[in-house]
Amino acid sequence: MKLLLAEDEIDLAEALTVFLEKNNYSVTTVNDGLSAYDYASSGNFDGIILDIMMPKMSGIEVLSKLRSDGVSTPVMMLTAKGLKDDRIAGFDAGADDYLPKPFATDELIARLRAMLRRRTEYKSSILRIDSLTLDAGTGEAKVGENSVFLTGKEFELLELFMSHPNVSFSADKLMERIWGWDSESEINVIWVHISNLRKRLKSISSPVNVVASRGLGYRLVKED
Repeated sequence: MKLLLAEDEIDLAEALTVFLEKNNYSVTTVNDGLSAYDYASSGNFDGIILDIMMPKMSGIEVLSKLRSDGVSTPVMMLTAKGLKDDRIAGFDAGADDYLPKPFATDELIARLRAMLRRRTEYKSSILRIDSLTLDAGTGEAKVGENSVFLTGKEFELLELFMSHPNVSFSADKLMERIWGWDSESEINVIWVHISNLRKRLKSISSPVNVVASRGLGYRLVKED
C-alpha cells in the first residue's frame, strides 16, 4: 500500500520511513505542510500520516483543505501535543485517527492497519469511464467482453488517469506520483509504460486512451 508521510522532524521522518518500508508499505516522505498538500491532493495514496505541527502549513490546515477539496484518503494525525483540544481539532478537520508522540512503533502499525482496513471495506474496487472499467483488486481493464490484465505500473498510471479524468499530468508529475520523487528511474521509462498502456487499451477497443498535449502533459481523452 502507498503511504504519504508528512513529518518535519527529519530524523523521525527517516526512521519512520525505514520502519514502514520494512513493514511492506511504499512510502513518500515530505517535511512541510505545503508539500504534504501538493502530494496528498493527488488522491493517489492509500493512507496519510500527517504531523500536526509543520512549517508552511499546519497539519490541521492541510487536512481541512484536503477535505474541502473532496480528498477522502484516510489520515492519521501525529503530534507532540496530547491535549484534548488538539485531538478535537484534528477530528473536526476530518482525521480518521490520532496518535500523540512519543508512540510505540507497533501501536503505529496496528492503528495504521486498522485505519486502512476500515477504508478498504468501504472503497469501491471498480473505476469506470464510459464503458471502460478498471478493477483495482485484479488489475483488469475491461470494455464489454474484451479485457486485459495490466502490469503494476500500467495499472497505477491508468488508475491515476481514471481517478482524475480532467487532469493533465506532466512527465515530471507522473514520475513523482508513480515512481516516487527519489526514484533513480530515467524519465523515458514513463514513455515506455504510456506506450504499452495505450496498446493495451486499444486492444480492448477502449472508448478513451492516453494522449499527450504539448505543454500540458498526459490525460485520458475520448477516442474518435
